[in-house]
Amino acid sequence: MTAVDFCGQWLIFTCDTKLLAIHTKQSRESFVFDCSTAEKKPKNTKDDNNSDGSASEERGSDKVLAFTVSPSGKLVALTDDTKRLVLFRSEPSWQCISIRWVVRRCTSLMFSRAEDELLVTDKSGDVYSFSVVEPQREGELKMGHLSMLLALSMSPDDKYIITADRDEKIRVSHLRSPYNIQSFCLGHQQFVSALLVPPSHPHWLLSGSGDGTIKLWEYESGRKLQSWDLKELEETPNSEADKRKKPTVCRITSSPDGCHVAVQCERVSTVQFFSLDQEGEEKLVPHSRLSLPHYPQDMTFDPEGRLWVVMDSSDAPLQIYTHRRDSWECDTESPEMNRVTAAFKPHWETLEASTRTHNRLEHLYKVSFDNVTAYLQKKQQRLEEQQLKRMKAQKANDNKKAKKETSDAVTHSST
Repeated sequence: MTAVDFCGQWLIFTCDTKLLAIHTKQSRESFVFDCSTAEKKPKNTKDDNNSDGSASEERGSDKVLAFTVSPSGKLVALTDDTKRLVLFRSEPSWQCISIRWVVRRCTSLMFSRAEDELLVTDKSGDVYSFSVVEPQREGELKMGHLSMLLALSMSPDDKYIITADRDEKIRVSHLRSPYNIQSFCLGHQQFVSALLVPPSHPHWLLSGSGDGTIKLWEYESGRKLQSWDLKELEETPNSEADKRKKPTVCRITSSPDGCHVAVQCERVSTVQFFSLDQEGEEKLVPHSRLSLPHYPQDMTFDPEGRLWVVMDSSDAPLQIYTHRRDSWECDTESPEMNRVTAAFKPHWETLEASTRTHNRLEHLYKVSFDNVTAYLQKKQQRLEEQQLKRMKAQKANDNKKAKKETSDAVTHSST
């Protein structure tokens, strides 16, 4: 998984099995953590005989599946395909604090605002809590869904935990007593793949889905405030197939001041920007679109409000965009971009093109089966076969009758 975020002035990348931290302002030594060379899982851990797969299931590929940065930017956590949960401290210097083990492969991570707790969601629908204060302590099960969890968020006051799953549900639960469900935000028609509580509007929630929509919620009550179909905001599609295909939202991120919300869709070379209006009738307003030279892999805003985009390109994998005069312009000569690209590019070039172009969310679409149509087709086929048999039987009877009449006629004439 290729992902990017900021930890203070450090730009964090995950690239295949590695996490890289590159300082954007100073010529400091980059930090690299490679999961393929990290501590292996002890054989005597409690979940060795866990029902989650066989022995082959335990041997993962070491690829990073998800990572997150704490609100203060002092902590970073990642999880990988071998079920590691790794906690880092970035100040005063980079340090790996602990390596723990999760029960199942994780899908998303998030620190609490108090930074004393790390919440982890997994593919079976469970949410675990890991202590940050006691970095060697095992995780505790907090709550569960009946479907794979795909996205996680929290209210800024640490009161609510917001989880989204493959079955189109967004659940708002009390963090300290997760069995107490505050509300559901229901309305998406496909899996919910992205969540964001905007920093400028702590009582609102933005959600993105495989149904190609962005929705705005008042999450405490579960009330939907607005919905935008991203297909309607696109330029004219190139083909009929493009017209029918729904864009899959894979990332929603906000500038630090909350003025700009950027939405990224999988395998779409544009970024859609929105603004949030507290007073207006339309609270979620499309602002502008940014066309990219290549498909974006991930994106994030830096502390100054510039948008950093990692793209599917060997020549120029990273670009910075600044908002000027109601449009987003590429900073081609940015010294920060040159410094970061020089440190990042060697790792990026080791990735195969097939790895970079992989659709991470495509397999989440559910295949629908029209049993009624199949039943009616079989019934029609059965009726036609029965009709054919009746016709053959009738024809055979007619032939027998004709032969008998001919035989009787011959007998009669001979007498």
